[in-house]
Amino acid sequence: MEQNVVNILLLMTVAVLAVWSFRRVQLPPILAYLVTGIIAGPEVLSLFEDVERIHLIAELGIVFLLFTLGLEFSLPKMLAMRNLVFGVGAGQMLLTTAFFTGIALLFGLPLTQSILVGSVVALSSTAIVIKQLSEGGDLNTHRAQMSVSVLLFQDLAVVPLLIVIPLLAGSGGDSLTIAISMAVVKGILVIAILFAVGKWLLPRVFSEVARTRTDELFVLTAILVTLLAAGMTYSFGLSMALGAFLAGMMLSESQYRYQLEADIRPFRDILMGLFFITIGMALPLAPLADNGHWVLLTVAGVMVAKVVLIRIAAWIFKAPKADAWAAGIKLCQLGEFSFVLSSLATTQGLFSQELNAFIVSVGVISMLMTPYLIKNSRRFALNLTQSGPVDDDLLPDAEGKYQDHVLILGFGRVGQSVSRMLSVEEVPYVVIDVDPMRVQESRNAGEPVYYGDCCSKDVLAAVGFDKAKMAIVTFDEHARALRVLNTFQQLNPQLPVVVRTRKDYRMEELYQAGASQVVPEILEGSLMLVSQVLHLSGIPMRRILKRVREERKGRYNHLHGFYPGETTEVNYESQSKLEFLHAVILSADAWAVGKTLGEVNLPGLRVKLKGLRRDNQTLPEPGPDTRLLANDVLVISGKPRRVERAERHMLEGH
Repeated sequence: MEQNVVNILLLMTVAVLAVWSFRRVQLPPILAYLVTGIIAGPEVLSLFEDVERIHLIAELGIVFLLFTLGLEFSLPKMLAMRNLVFGVGAGQMLLTTAFFTGIALLFGLPLTQSILVGSVVALSSTAIVIKQLSEGGDLNTHRAQMSVSVLLFQDLAVVPLLIVIPLLAGSGGDSLTIAISMAVVKGILVIAILFAVGKWLLPRVFSEVARTRTDELFVLTAILVTLLAAGMTYSFGLSMALGAFLAGMMLSESQYRYQLEADIRPFRDILMGLFFITIGMALPLAPLADNGHWVLLTVAGVMVAKVVLIRIAAWIFKAPKADAWAAGIKLCQLGEFSFVLSSLATTQGLFSQELNAFIVSVGVISMLMTPYLIKNSRRFALNLTQSGPVDDDLLPDAEGKYQDHVLILGFGRVGQSVSRMLSVEEVPYVVIDVDPMRVQESRNAGEPVYYGDCCSKDVLAAVGFDKAKMAIVTFDEHARALRVLNTFQQLNPQLPVVVRTRKDYRMEELYQAGASQVVPEILEGSLMLVSQVLHLSGIPMRRILKRVREERKGRYNHLHGFYPGETTEVNYESQSKLEFLHAVILSADAWAVGKTLGEVNLPGLRVKLKGLRRDNQTLPEPGPDTRLLANDVLVISGKPRRVERAERHMLEGH
């Protein structure tokens, strides 16, 4: 027992250090979990003897993941995607299975084993792909629908495969037909039950739970519903993940959707991390060392072949080329169910231990490469769908055409809104964008939009960069905006550049990079809201406009800082840039009592004094000579760690 506790603590330590290290170099946590599993696995530290038991618990991560995925897809949306699910999804499964069955036959495997190998290789990783799409904010985009549709069909296809493998190891024949028929009947029955319960019972249950206003009860009910749905499909011989997905889909149109997703997320993320650790534990290092070149060659062959086969399936069903290539790049790895099927086939005597180890090695290595491929899938897809960078008529040909114009970088909703206002005022402008479809649509409508990288000096020269009167960065990509500003500083540091950003804590970095004006959406939205409130409160418009101008000129000084709460998200990237407000109450024994503000030296602690309250009254303009008394409340603002240090200094003197 004590050894198990030590092993668990050691596993958590390795996981924490791995995730921290990987995030420091901008790599996704999934890779850290896989590496943690390899380190903790039987061939390195060997922390756990019964990996299968841990894997069973970790599979609940997939259950919760599919539940949250179901919350994103309502029944009407699923019906609208049926052509993708049962068209491209079925086509991909059949083509990939047939192709790799043929390859296995060429290597001398029997027909039964070859079909199983083809089926195992045809599957992709629902867990990795959905998690990466969700973290990247692409899950609800049109280009991600094809990937999700193919994954959904693959999850459906796992069910008959799990039934068929034990039967293939036995007699087969009539029993195989009967078993598949029974599986279909069970599937229809359980889906009908879940649909009925989800539509009529679950909304009433959550309505009653919500009335209790008990957060713990709501969380427990959400977990219970997810596990009951998964357990029901499992008891019918179907996938647990399928039941969780259907339950989520039934609740997707309820008013509790977002609260359910928020409650499930912590459990999902922890268990998903454990799941990927168990996948890493499954990697056999000995076969990899002995046949490493064959494993790597197989990984490359499998991934390239799956990309091409998904593209062919999409072509058969007339799906968009760019989406098809992107889906193929996202789904070219093996999936978690590949390991399940391969392990089952090995247990039933259909696969040898060596073949199973080889498949697991190929699968884990392909998974290690997946986050990078998903992140860059759109760029790779655009390169594959175009003979050159883009069509010649989309490239900048505006040299000498524009003068004293506004250069708009990015033509999303913000860029288009800016262009419309400039058109109303008859201000000339020219746009650079990297989305070829958007560029083509805009040019067909007569907009001066050109395809190109806004960091390219040649592209900037072609659109009259040296003759522009100002530039506007409208896309919300911080790293790319910094590259643009760096390019502008090299070419023309005098050009005024306005930059849009969502995060106010990134303002200073953008100003230091050369931005003339940074417009933070959250603060600017707050400023507009305050303007409306002041106007409706009877404040003269002249005074409101003056106040707005002063705030913008002072870089929104009065709007910086906020009081954090339980829901405030502070991550590694933002913790050193956010500005918190904090009220420090000086007890009678506090070090600062009896000292002046000048002696406390808040500016030296790199925090600002926002206010001083005494006897429930705010003191007007406290100065350096203001002496602090017991029970005074100082409202300070600054970065989180500086606020903590300042409070400790005022209370303890160090």
